[in-house]
Amino acid sequence: LHLSAVKLAELHSDLKIQEKDELSWKKLKAEGLDEDGEKEAKLRRNLNVIMTKYGMNGKKDSQLVDTNYIKDGTESDTLDDPRLEKLWSKAKTSGKFSDEELDKLWREFKHHKEKIGEYNILLETVSRTEDIHKNVINPSEENLVKEEILHNKHRELKEKLRSINQGFERLRKVSHQGYDTTSEFEEPRVIDLWDMAKSANFTEKELESFREELKHFEAKIEKHHHYQKQLEISHQKLKHVEGTGDKDHLNRNKEKYAMLQEKTKELGYKVKKHLQDLSSRISQGLQHNEL
Repeated sequence: LHLSAVKLAELHSDLKIQEKDELSWKKLKAEGLDEDGEKEAKLRRNLNVIMTKYGMNGKKDSQLVDTNYIKDGTESDTLDDPRLEKLWSKAKTSGKFSDEELDKLWREFKHHKEKIGEYNILLETVSRTEDIHKNVINPSEENLVKEEILHNKHRELKEKLRSINQGFERLRKVSHQGYDTTSEFEEPRVIDLWDMAKSANFTEKELESFREELKHFEAKIEKHHHYQKQLEISHQKLKHVEGTGDKDHLNRNKEKYAMLQEKTKELGYKVKKHLQDLSSRISQGLQHNEL
């Protein structure tokens, strides 16, 4: 796959979550609690996202944008969207961003592209489901269940599209004006969650509690970023030492690399699981708004 050390750790975290979700689904299935197959369909979509993200779906150049901000701040990845390419080019040449801020902004662009990729996969799934549903001639109770599944998927599409539009507006604003030093959050995933939380059916007390939890979540993400960077540095040192023939030095570097790799995997899993939980809570609040 030619993945970097950081991406391999990320892949491990994603697959660990996928495995846990599949084990939970198997228990539900055995108890007859997924009769409509919605949870199974969601598992397939999640696996499809993972395979696309890491270039494992058999398609060339299908990997979602990767970054290695140790080498030179950013890589020359394509964003697959002329509007995003234009914004990124403008931001890079504006002189409004330090190297560290450009790294942070690139993560926002990367996150936005991932959201678009996930939206397109869900859209394709919904389109296939609709085609199957249209070919059913006799209405039945089972078809009514499938109509409800389609309704839920359309609602999910609507939420994702709203998040994409909000994200693009933020990228446009930041690219033109630079970062707002008074901004409450910096991490793109946390900004997304906070924007959605403010639109959900939360009381002021619940929203304040959610804000505090997001602060802890952002600190967890920053810690993960730190270990990702240390892992890349360790990987580069290891490759350098391998060419020197110094076995003692090599063994010490291997031990450090293995420790950093495990820590990065562990933190990556915790971040993604926490993100799942927070997203689920917001989704429930948004659904309550529609009732």
